[in-house]
Order: sequence, then C-alpha cells, then structure tokens
Amino acid sequence: MTPRARVLTVVAVAAVAAAAGTVGITLLQTRGETTERPGAVTKPRPGVPPLWFDFGTRDDNEAIDLTRAAALLKKGERRQAAAIFARYHSLQAQIGSAFAAWPGHGLDDLKRLAASHPGSPVALLHLGYAYYWSGRVADAVSTEERVAKDFPDAPESVQAENILFPRLVPDLPPIVATVALPSAPSRSAQLRILARAARAPDAQAKLRYGLALWRLWNRVSAERQFEAAARLAPNDSTVRTAAAVAAFTKLDPVRAFGRLGPLTGRFPKAAVVRFHLGLLLLWTRQLAKGVDQFRLAAADEPGSVYATEARQFIADLGKSGTK
Repeated sequence: MTPRARVLTVVAVAAVAAAAGTVGITLLQTRGETTERPGAVTKPRPGVPPLWFDFGTRDDNEAIDLTRAAALLKKGERRQAAAIFARYHSLQAQIGSAFAAWPGHGLDDLKRLAASHPGSPVALLHLGYAYYWSGRVADAVSTEERVAKDFPDAPESVQAENILFPRLVPDLPPIVATVALPSAPSRSAQLRILARAARAPDAQAKLRYGLALWRLWNRVSAERQFEAAARLAPNDSTVRTAAAVAAFTKLDPVRAFGRLGPLTGRFPKAAVVRFHLGLLLLWTRQLAKGVDQFRLAAADEPGSVYATEARQFIADLGKSGTK
C-alpha cells in the first residue's frame, strides 16, 4: 500500500484495524471494555488470533511456507495451515501451530514460548495477541507495550505500535530521497552491497543503507546510518531530514518533531523538510497542519519530486473529503 493510500484508509473512514493483524486495543480501552488490573478477564474473542511474521530479506522455503500457512489460517483453513506448521520446528512454526489449534492450550503455549525465548519480539508480540483473544485485554496492552519499548529495532515493534495506536496511520512514515539503490539478484544481496558501501565515510552510501533498513522496519539501525551520514554532511537537507524522521515512534512522536521542526529554519526553502514534516503530521492525524506543510513544499521547490508528491497528497485528501 502506498503512503497516500495508508493515510486515506485511516482518515477517510476514521478507521481502526487498518493494518493487517491490528486488533484495536486502544479503541477497546476508550470504550471501557478493559480494566487496569493485570490478569482481569473479559469475554474471549471469537475466532483465531492473527499471525504476524516478518522474515525480512529471507526467501528460503521455510519463510515462504510459513507465510503461506499464515495466510491459510487467516482464511480459516486451519487443517491445511497446521500441516505446514508441523513440518518445521522454528519459533514461528510453533506459534503457528498453537494458533492453528486455538483455543486449545494456546495461551499457555504462548506463555511458554515467550518465557523460553525472552529475547524474541515475535514471541512476545503473539503472546499479546493470545492474551487479547483470551479476554485479558490489560495484559495484552502491557505485553504489546513491552514489544514496542524493549525491541525498538525489530519490525514487531512497529506492529506493536500499530496495535496500540489503531487511530493513527499504520506502519512507518516513508522517507523519500532521490537516490537509487543498487541492483542485485535478491534483497539480501542488495542489503549486503549497501552495508559494505556504508562502511566508508560516505554520506550518500550511509543514506542509501539507512533507507533500505528503514524499509525493513529496522528503524534504530536506520537512524544510526542517517545520523552518521548527517555528521559527514551537515549541510545536506535530505540527509538531515532522514535522520530527523527516523526518530519517529508512535510512543514518542515529539522526538521526531523536535528534530524536524528546527530544520525548517535551517533549510527554509528545502521542500524535502516541509514534505516530511507534512507526512509526520498526517501520520499523527493532524491533517490540516499536514496539508499546510505540503503546500509550502510545493511552493518552495515546485519542480521537485517532493512538490509533486505533496500536490498529489493534497489532491487525494481533497477527493476523500478529509482535507
């Protein structure tokens, strides 16, 4: 889904659950359907908890099979999914087996897996799902908060924020830069090329590697690359903007705004700054302010890619009646 589509999906329909697997815990809290007391139980949810597997650049048979099994389980084809999960012994396969047999001993199985894999964000993320589907909403909230806070460089942290903040635009805001990534036979090979190049004191190489990491939702690693690039090229508005946006989390959005806002003074006519400030405002549902920044981006550098994207955002938001 494109950035514009993600924004429009959320703001046009006042959506919750816009991202795959989002369960809308925050919305339940606002409706008074939970309690602050850990261990409190409400009515269990029907159906099966969702699976959320992110295999990064992996394209091996197991990653492909488990992804397919998760899709089968989502469609209600439990027996077929369970058969695939049973072929493997990885943590993801064990989680899949537990959910394919849900409810069964699902919650106990996820507790055991999380306890035996204390450094695994995927185990903890799915324990949160298991708590939620078991009616233990407060425990689900605290568990997903642990994922978001304790594993900030893992894709599961981004997904945990999707769960905790379903009213906001899901996933990470894009970082747009007019640089090309190298061609390679696979994503993993491309990442290795970028990593090697980024070892040099080259701001553009670090920017490219950071962009690849950001797209993989390794946001802390991406931020480190952008910050290193910014130290090498402090007068590069694109590099400085990327470093600022990479500080964004839904748990603490002020951090990114605090870094990006001052860049509008440092680079007063740089559309890249205004465009990304507009994106962050949209990601936090501050629509009118976001559109104002897009208009400034379009006016500052009318022929730039940022101006083109900004104008398209404004047009699409206008068509949806959300501007």
